Amino acid sequence: MEAIVRASIPGARIAAVISNRADAAGLAFAARQGIETVVVAHAGYSERNQFDAALRDAIDAYAPDLVVLAGFMRVLGEDFVRHYAGRLLNIHPSLLPAFPGLHTHRRAIAAGVKLHGASVHFVTTELDGGPIVIQVAVPVLPDDDEDRLASRVLAEEHRIYPQAVRWFVEGRLSITEDGRVEVADACPAAFALHLPPLDAE
Repeated sequence: MEAIVRASIPGARIAAVISNRADAAGLAFAARQGIETVVVAHAGYSERNQFDAALRDAIDAYAPDLVVLAGFMRVLGEDFVRHYAGRLLNIHPSLLPAFPGLHTHRRAIAAGVKLHGASVHFVTTELDGGPIVIQVAVPVLPDDDEDRLASRVLAEEHRIYPQAVRWFVEGRLSITEDGRVEVADACPAAFALHLPPLDAE
């Protein structure tokens, strides 16, 4: 969220930052930037659909063109997701469709993959299964542990998420009938590969 705010995307105005946790650090950051903040505490609702409805009402009060999930760790119900179809983005720390769900860095290392990364995607009712907007790959190094790999992936997440939001704001994203995202006036594959420099011979 902070990376998107700091990107100062032309034509975009961040209407509010909404969290289900009053102690979320992003709320304090947003307030310092003069952005309105709202808390919809999930603990106050006995049913998930009740929380989803309250969250939707809080979001809709700002009439947003785009809703961006950033570190939001609760699964949203189908009605909520459908309400924002085509205008709800999420970022996931893996090269989807690989490693959906939690503990992606640990699972990538355990699987022995050579490339890991992050994906920005439109949210659908399938968990981490929506159309992919942009991905970035980073190498999994021989001495990586979960924390080192996560740190390198996070640095790239901060780069590609503002880019995806910028493309949306510029009207360059479209979803094809077969569920792929096309980016107007972009390279055929919205994919970045960051490799460490090779040692000199």
